[in-house]
Amino acid sequence: MRLPAIVQQLARPLPLGPVELMANAAFHRVLHRHVRLFERLGEHGSRTFAFVPVDLPFAFVVVPVRRRIAVLRPDRLPRTDVRIGGAIATLLALAEGRLDGDAEFFARGVSVDGDMEAALALRNAMDDCRIDLATDLAPDGPLRRPVEALLQTLRSAALSGAVR
Repeated sequence: MRLPAIVQQLARPLPLGPVELMANAAFHRVLHRHVRLFERLGEHGSRTFAFVPVDLPFAFVVVPVRRRIAVLRPDRLPRTDVRIGGAIATLLALAEGRLDGDAEFFARGVSVDGDMEAALALRNAMDDCRIDLATDLAPDGPLRRPVEALLQTLRSAALSGAVR
């Protein structure tokens, strides 16, 4: 479920600033729709989580209590409490609960290092929220339906393995 090589190549020169702005806009939109997402983390809300897609030149660092995503180059990641790696489509599908996290972990489709209790708390919190990125990220107004349909199509293609 890796991104096509051409997409990976096109992403390499992208500056971090605009990527971080887009990531935070998406993150805040999801948080707005799922306001209780991080409440279940309890003491783990102050942990640092790194999401490291193996098919993008970016890593995403989240401290839930700060409600912000930092975008860094993977080779410049600071020490984090939890590090979760895998193809971006896999990571997003796990966030939506569309893939079995245990199966992906044991099949080596995803790697998890660090504080496993915090990682499990995050997984449980996300499962409870029933995130649907196509619905959550589609804008309000007249473009909602076409954008949502496009995002659903992209998700289906990625999950079916059509995007490699």
